[in-house]
Amino acid sequence: MVNVGIVIFGTFFMTGLGLQEFDFRTDYGRNRQEWPVPYRRFDHRPKPDPYCRALYTFCPTGLPDGTIPTMKDSDTIQVFRLQAPVWEFKYGDLLGKFDIMHDAIGFRSTLTGRNYTMEWYELFQLGNCTFPHLRPELSAPFWCNHGAACFYEGIDDLHWKQYGTLEKVAEITGTQFNKMSEWVKQDNETGIYYETWTVQADPSPNTTVWFESYDCSKFVHRTYRKLADMGVTLKSTLQTNYTRIFLYSGQPSFLGNDTTIFGDGGVKSLASDIRSFFHSFQPHQSIKDFLLSLLEVYDRVVLEKSFYLYYNFEYWHLPMKPPYIRVTYEEIPLP
Repeated sequence: MVNVGIVIFGTFFMTGLGLQEFDFRTDYGRNRQEWPVPYRRFDHRPKPDPYCRALYTFCPTGLPDGTIPTMKDSDTIQVFRLQAPVWEFKYGDLLGKFDIMHDAIGFRSTLTGRNYTMEWYELFQLGNCTFPHLRPELSAPFWCNHGAACFYEGIDDLHWKQYGTLEKVAEITGTQFNKMSEWVKQDNETGIYYETWTVQADPSPNTTVWFESYDCSKFVHRTYRKLADMGVTLKSTLQTNYTRIFLYSGQPSFLGNDTTIFGDGGVKSLASDIRSFFHSFQPHQSIKDFLLSLLEVYDRVVLEKSFYLYYNFEYWHLPMKPPYIRVTYEEIPLP
């Protein structure tokens, strides 16, 4: 068994901890800015703050000890592309009408006949990953933007087929599955937070990308690339479209972190402006309210042409420009 432990099925870290308390994998200098800004990885997952609570339990049917079963080398594992509207279990195809889809990967052991589902998503729902809490006892906005992988037995055929996709895209050996499982553990231990937005200069194909999102579809594509690197051939007869939420801006300006902005000796006017910006966007909300918040974000950025982005536990200012915000459902080919 590959032990993913509490890294997958437990509760995790909180962004209210000071930036200095984390050990970053990336040496990230300011003198030579790299675009897109590299997503920071970590050497561990700090324990969560109990303030971060989920409306729906994360990975409720996953194994308590967080293990992924080891397959026999002689096994043949079928790999399935899975896609369904976000929160389909509660709202049916509502989010599908806005092309807001969730992605996952399915596996079937031909030796045992058992099915499995693997996905990566928010621990405390999408609103918490997109907007912070403004707690009166804290000067800095408090984020619960945690994301993690979930592996559990079974594939809910109706869930994926009714409004989405369930398609076989590959076959792998048991040996390849076990190697993938080891990679999932490492990827999940070092990539610990969710990022909703992709930020780029304009909608053209070869434009500058300032920040990449880090979400369920990115995990799926990282897994596909890992399998392709192992020599697996992936094929689909359907168009492989994925949801992306874009912000469009001129070159971002780095502002600082919680300590430099909100701490003693911080920039009070900037701190006040950031808190004011996030005041209307409450993280604990229904999908309907989340969509309304997105509309409010649109109004703010169109009127003020300004957006504060929280990325890598740091704040950036985005000088927004048309078309400001866009949700796309575009094709991203299999590797």
